[in-house]
Amino acid sequence: MILEVAILNVKPGRAEKFENDFQIASQYISSIEGYVKHSLKKCIEVDSQYILLVQWVSVEAHEVGFRQSSQYQKWKALLHDYYDPFPQVLHYEDLKIEI
Repeated sequence: MILEVAILNVKPGRAEKFENDFQIASQYISSIEGYVKHSLKKCIEVDSQYILLVQWVSVEAHEVGFRQSSQYQKWKALLHDYYDPFPQVLHYEDLKIEI
């Protein structure tokens, strides 16, 4: 399982509209093969900052399956204008250590 993590800094005064559009955009990402689940969390300390967490079966499911899809074009058109700066997106994998 791969976890995609992106810190989203939304332009001031646009948080409510962003949240509404994100809810609409969720249908695009969740329709992709290899998608597992996602969540959006709002920062308590930093106004208009969010963290997006998406679980994928592989990096390729995100980088190829989603980013090269028509659904991504819809996601991009709906959400990318909200960000300043544009977010860095990183992928994480589980470690094989017992806790």
